[in-house]
Amino acid sequence: MSKKISHVSETPATQALRRAGVTFTEHVYDYVEHGGTAESSRQLGVDEHAVVKTLVMQDEKAEPLIVLMHGDRTVSLKELARQIPCKKVEPCKPDVAQRHSGYQVGGTSPFGVRKAMPVFVEASILALPKICINGGRRGYLVGIEPKVLTELLAAQPVNCANAG
Repeated sequence: MSKKISHVSETPATQALRRAGVTFTEHVYDYVEHGGTAESSRQLGVDEHAVVKTLVMQDEKAEPLIVLMHGDRTVSLKELARQIPCKKVEPCKPDVAQRHSGYQVGGTSPFGVRKAMPVFVEASILALPKICINGGRRGYLVGIEPKVLTELLAAQPVNCANAG
C-alpha cells in the first residue's frame, strides 16, 4: 500500500482559498480513471453525498457555467435550464471544460478557475456541515464549510438533483 502524503503542492484552487482566508483540510487519494466520487468517498471514508462534484456545462449560446452537485446525484439538465433560466444546458466536452476552467477533467475545482463563470449549487449541499470538493488536481479534495460556496463564489442555489 502506498504511503499517503498529507499535503500536495499549491493549485490555483488552494491559492484562491488561502487568499480568501478560508480554512480547509486536505484529502489525498489514489485517482482512478472514471472512478468519480464513489471512488474518492470510498478511499477517504466519507459519505459520497458530502463529496461535491464540479461540473462545467454550457447554455444554448455555448456560455460556460459551473454546477456543484452531490457525488451521489446527477443533474437534471431540463430542471437546471428552467431554474437559471435558459433554453438548454449541456455538459461541455472535456477539452472545452478544461479550456474554460484551466483544470484537467477529474481535477476540476470551482475555485481559481481560468475564466469567471456563474456558479450554481444544489441547495441541499448548503445544509451539510462540511463538504469535500476538488482541490484542483486529480486525487485531491479539500474539506470546507458549504457557506464558502456562496460567500466566495457567489454560488446561486438551485434544485436540480436526480437520484444517482
